[in-house]
Amino acid sequence: MARKRHTEEQIIKVLKAAEHGGKIIELCRSHGITEQTFFRWRSKYGGMEVSDVAKMRQLESENNKLKRLLADRDLEIDAMKDILSKKW
Repeated sequence: MARKRHTEEQIIKVLKAAEHGGKIIELCRSHGITEQTFFRWRSKYGGMEVSDVAKMRQLESENNKLKRLLADRDLEIDAMKDILSKKW
């Protein structure tokens, strides 16, 4: 079966429908997802609005950028320590 890619807006819409009394099994069938996927979405996106998801995505990208910068800095520090530890 081909893997579908749902947008965050679609995910939030499915979760809101479940909050308003929709049966989870029927929602999963109508949207072509498994119950496991639904519960994974609910644990990640539960209680969020679409704007919150956009902010979360922005913060995740910023966090990844900062992690890369930190890793680069640590590599530079290790290289400098290696150079300075050698006796000339």
